Amino acid sequence: MRRAAHQLRLRRFRVCGAAARKENDQVNQDTRTARSARQGRPGRSVSQERTGGEKTSEPRSNRFTEQELEIARETDLPDLLTSLGYTVTRVGRYHSTKEMDSLRIKNRRTWYRYSERVGGDAITFLQHFCGRSFPQAVEDLLAFHGRARDAPAERNRQTEQAPEPPKPFALPPRHTDARRVYAYLKKRSIAPQVIRGFINAGLLYEDAEHHNCVFVGYGGDGKAAFASLRGTYDRDGSGFKGDAAGSDKSIGFRLPYDPDSRTVYVFEAPIDLMSYCTLHRGFHSNALALCCLDDRALSVFLREHPAVRKVVLCLDHDRPGMEAAERIGRKYSAEGYAVQTLSPPSRKDWNAYLTFVQQFREKGAVTK
Repeated sequence: MRRAAHQLRLRRFRVCGAAARKENDQVNQDTRTARSARQGRPGRSVSQERTGGEKTSEPRSNRFTEQELEIARETDLPDLLTSLGYTVTRVGRYHSTKEMDSLRIKNRRTWYRYSERVGGDAITFLQHFCGRSFPQAVEDLLAFHGRARDAPAERNRQTEQAPEPPKPFALPPRHTDARRVYAYLKKRSIAPQVIRGFINAGLLYEDAEHHNCVFVGYGGDGKAAFASLRGTYDRDGSGFKGDAAGSDKSIGFRLPYDPDSRTVYVFEAPIDLMSYCTLHRGFHSNALALCCLDDRALSVFLREHPAVRKVVLCLDHDRPGMEAAERIGRKYSAEGYAVQTLSPPSRKDWNAYLTFVQQFREKGAVTK
């Protein structure tokens, strides 16, 4: 019934701009959709009711331009939800709805529902709550912006436009202090000495606008080329994660190069790297965080530093992390590198293990 209600809202949203469609037709369609949902059958689209076909209305092409995807992802969520029939409310810095009080909308572009521990952007909202496929959701959002793909004049204008150049990389403005970064990372059990060391090395700071942790990645030329952002507010769920616009994923996040070391330790996230440094206070080696499960950053690092001949994979101890470690390990073993897999002794990742150890130390069950 919850999915049926969301589908009804989507139907209203999709037809609100169609002047030729009568209100009575819409009411009948909504009634049929709700009845089908109660009986366990998928509802049929307006186009199906007209043609009698059984297939859902799919977009003419599933291949979208980067510009179209950006338009869909950057949809203003409060405006979208209002058009879907929700009652949008303001909760401090966030938006929510009366219908789903555990929903939080941040910066008008991203949502998170704490009761389900799921979130995303406008595309994933339509997928999760309205049962739309990815292509259908993008098509609906383009129509919401008045850029329906089946509008000939609009498509001709889009094809005539040159592709937008990639956004240049720029670090977020720096805050005057890093108090929220310190507080957040200490809550994640990172040692104050480690936090201070990263800040003093220019690897970490607090951004001025959103107070995110900014983990700065430097290329072989010593210039900043990547920034991983981590929200400092994550009560009751996962906080914001993302990269600064124009970030080069092939750089990732690195510790300063150590010419005396022939080894590189590879982590998924900067906080996992910091957790390992907290657990091993005398740690001195090359290390990087991929900030994903792609090995591009490792490949570039090894190409820039041919003296490094050993790779220690410290990825998460979950299925995606273990599969990535196996895949990456095979690749670099075949290239002649010594490869070692180093998983946390327990828990999913190095930060979860660090928190576990700290809790036991506080209780006196674990000694240094």
